[in-house]
Amino acid sequence: MNEFLFTQILTELEDAVGRENCSVKEIDKVTHSADFFWLSRMWVDRGVRMPEADFIVAPKDAQETSKVLKIANYYKIPVTTWGGGAGSQGGALPVCGGIILDTKRMNKIYEVNTESMYIECGTGAIYKHIEWAANEKGYATMHYPSSLTCSTVGGFLAHRGIGVVSNKYGKIDDMVLQMEVVLPNGDIINTSATPKHAAGPDLNQIFIGSEGTLGIITKAQIRIYEQPEVRRFRGFLFKDMTSAFKASKEVLQKFKPSVMRLYDDAETASLIKKIVGVAKPGAFMNIAYEGVKELVDVEEKILLETFAKYGAEDLGSEYGEKWWNEKITFFYPGHMMDIPQMFGTMDTIAPYDKIEKIYWAMKNAIETKYPYAKFIAHFSHWYEWGCMMYDRFIIDGEHVPQDPVEAMRLHNEIWTLGIRTALENGGVVNDHHGVGIKLGRMMKEQYGPAMQVFEGIKKFLDPNGIMNPFKLGL
Repeated sequence: MNEFLFTQILTELEDAVGRENCSVKEIDKVTHSADFFWLSRMWVDRGVRMPEADFIVAPKDAQETSKVLKIANYYKIPVTTWGGGAGSQGGALPVCGGIILDTKRMNKIYEVNTESMYIECGTGAIYKHIEWAANEKGYATMHYPSSLTCSTVGGFLAHRGIGVVSNKYGKIDDMVLQMEVVLPNGDIINTSATPKHAAGPDLNQIFIGSEGTLGIITKAQIRIYEQPEVRRFRGFLFKDMTSAFKASKEVLQKFKPSVMRLYDDAETASLIKKIVGVAKPGAFMNIAYEGVKELVDVEEKILLETFAKYGAEDLGSEYGEKWWNEKITFFYPGHMMDIPQMFGTMDTIAPYDKIEKIYWAMKNAIETKYPYAKFIAHFSHWYEWGCMMYDRFIIDGEHVPQDPVEAMRLHNEIWTLGIRTALENGGVVNDHHGVGIKLGRMMKEQYGPAMQVFEGIKKFLDPNGIMNPFKLGL
């Protein structure tokens, strides 16, 4: 790169999206250089500049996105897609420079279709905004993750995100009907008009979870639902997690509560005590069940009878309602861990016969090798066959190296130990936060020879390797 060629590329990008939507200002480069990945935040906190893009480009639709990708392919410039910057895996970091493609101008809500029950929107829309659009028509998206107010539709699709009522309504990949995608060569495609068909593999599932490595999702149809007639809450305290797993599995064979959150003893005694007010020892579980009142009455009876069999103490509705009202507050500064602490969420998922074994194996491995680390977990997304573990390690600031290289080394050591332990005991690399650059090195350890399927798709669609390099293990 030289000044003349740089300026030539800049003018072509300005022609594609408008001069006002293409920036090379230092402030824009800096603000697009760190997402919510701990390492990027730590690096900046230590006064070190993160890798920065050369150009910040904000197209308004698929047509302008296509022009940008054609320019990038011609000059073989890396392209990293940026949504809300709330990702925790470094998936939006421009580690190779090049172009940051900021999607937030693609925020138009095209249609709220109450006949076929979907919202069609640009993927740069903040998810809370499409929830409001659904609410105005008397409906809801039923996708309520902790970053609801600051993350984009595309961000959730790219990382296969999940919200707190997933047990009943599913993950983001269950909620999308059709998508518009710009391929690396600039071609604009649409996936099938319906998500259920026998016309070959589901193209949605190729691009959902691909983290911008195979193309850029520019538009999506997201399902909407009728608001439940009633939504009830119940808090329970189990003496141990084993009985909680057995009780939950039995309930899920009969009906699907919308929320099921089980906290281990350590998280119950810290976060739950602080936010919700449960002061007794044990494993706290919050349940929400909703829908038509007559059905909810029956579900409540089944729930109470089942949990009583396993010795759960019924705490009534107060704690559950408090949890619901504070479900996003949990993640605000002052409630959760934050710099100068070192921390990470190693979420995994496994069948019932493996999930508790994974919990104890990871806890013992991390707390034994790093005695100054605290390992806590809750289990937040459940299925008939198993559940997801939302586990964290936390290290207080006095044990975190001030040297950024040494801090990065310690951080990666702990992550490698934790994820390897999960894999060895039947878990996976990640459940819903994505892989990014944080966990890319572990993908081949999970998939082995199967990784060549992903690599083959990548090579065919993106032969120049420009799309979000070094993410997702690609």
